[in-house]
Amino acid sequence: MELIMTGIDFFHKGGPVMYLLLLCSMFVVAIAIERSMYFKAKDPGRSFARSFADMLSQGDRDGAAELASSTKGIIPSLLSKGMAFTGDENVPLTTFFEVQSGIALTRFRKRLYYLNVIVTMAPLLGLLGTISGMISAFSVFNLESGQAGAITGGVGEALIATAMGLCTAIIALAVHAYFTQRIDSIVSDMEQCFSLVEGMAEERD
Repeated sequence: MELIMTGIDFFHKGGPVMYLLLLCSMFVVAIAIERSMYFKAKDPGRSFARSFADMLSQGDRDGAAELASSTKGIIPSLLSKGMAFTGDENVPLTTFFEVQSGIALTRFRKRLYYLNVIVTMAPLLGLLGTISGMISAFSVFNLESGQAGAITGGVGEALIATAMGLCTAIIALAVHAYFTQRIDSIVSDMEQCFSLVEGMAEERD
């Protein structure tokens, strides 16, 4: 309980900008939770891509089709449609995959832009809080001399905002890096599986 009260006391000492930084932190957590749930529902993982690629490489088209149709996620759905896609002169299979994968990746990247904004904005907000706090601390000189201890304490309290801003930015950067890495893996899986399906379609034609 004492630790909580100390944290609340430090929060108030950081100044009004701390409320903005708290809002940014809550926004980062909300995005992390929402994106985690979306990726869990839509990304089948690398194991699916490996299994699908192995089946097609071994010529087991029916097994690959069954695996794609029985697995939840965006990639399996696109592969199922691609394997059943007849195509025509205006819309070849390659174009179908390019368009649909572009739409899918846009959905995976949704809201990650806001994390980039917070990574840049949070340290600036912290710096703003620190500068305003230091201005208040040094205004002691306008009252009376001999207030060195008060000034030092005021500067220390002002630095709380900078620390909070940096912590918020670090968390946002870590979350953004994690989901960016997952998207890179998804792109790699898409390219591998789509190329195999396109090669299968060419052999069939």
